[in-house]
Amino acid sequence: MIERCRRIARWSGALAWWLVLASCGWLAGLPWGVSPARGEEAPREQGEIAFVPTPQESAVPERFRLGAHRFPWQAEHIAQTPRMDVWNVTFPSPVTTPVTVNNTVHAEYYRARQPGRRPAVIVLHILGGDFELSRLFCNALAQYGVHALFVKMPYYGPRRDPTVARRMVSTDPHETVAGLTQAVLDIRRATAWLAARSEVDDQRLGIFGISLGGITSSLAAAVEPRIHNVCLLLAGGDIGRVSWEAADLVKVRQKWLDKGRSREEFIRTLTLVDPVTYAAGARGKRILMLNADHDEVIPRDCTLALWEALGRPEIRWYAGGHYSVIVHLPRALLTVPHFFASDEVLAGAR
Repeated sequence: MIERCRRIARWSGALAWWLVLASCGWLAGLPWGVSPARGEEAPREQGEIAFVPTPQESAVPERFRLGAHRFPWQAEHIAQTPRMDVWNVTFPSPVTTPVTVNNTVHAEYYRARQPGRRPAVIVLHILGGDFELSRLFCNALAQYGVHALFVKMPYYGPRRDPTVARRMVSTDPHETVAGLTQAVLDIRRATAWLAARSEVDDQRLGIFGISLGGITSSLAAAVEPRIHNVCLLLAGGDIGRVSWEAADLVKVRQKWLDKGRSREEFIRTLTLVDPVTYAAGARGKRILMLNADHDEVIPRDCTLALWEALGRPEIRWYAGGHYSVIVHLPRALLTVPHFFASDEVLAGAR
């Protein structure tokens, strides 16, 4: 049944995607698949970033704390349109794992071509690792003059070793805790990278994520002092409950129970990376939550738990479920860049 809902949502949502892109004139601006002319070497950049803790670092929970340090980065130009340049960016993760390829963070930087110092946003992807949806939002952000850094989370894409079963969200909640912790620390380095860019207004840094990316975004926003603007799509808290009750994760529950472990222990373990646990750190920041009013993956109670913990920020409800809400994608593609491009959410984006 869930898979059927997904297929319906994909087909109905696809039409909405193309309609909004065509109406906004974005189809010609999509950078996917564009590369330098044959025989030309792609421009490259490299450097070193100094991570300097802010005065608020002492208030950052120890799990997510970083001391002063330096780290190298590299970038390769892969595409350009009249409104943006796209670069592949890599830098080492502050966490070293046994999976070698996972120890390098891969990101795509959508640099808007508008002059002056512009706001910048970290963009995070969904649980299934469908990168195209995140790229679509990056494209929309750049169209509005907002730089977007799409960060691929641990064990996704080029960070996944096909010979290793390890995943960021695992059948073992202790591995999930480690994966989410690494994701947040990677985001903290990514934030420092953006803040150091001459084209970025470091007082207007933000984060945006969808589903798992939204949950991770809310966690990062609570512990990274440099992030000021936060937009969460289909996110919630009480992730232990979400993981335990989700129909898609029945195998996770069963493997845990087969080991003689309990539901209570499962949920208690995940409180270590539950955004509700740390949400007080994000209070006072500019936050917009976009949620489905009949979400079958993240129950409404879990969404409201995060909303309460964040201090009851603005929340908008889209009609539909976690997958069928995709029909509202055209509206989200306007709301999200308007939110980050302005100091206040624009009435026209509602």
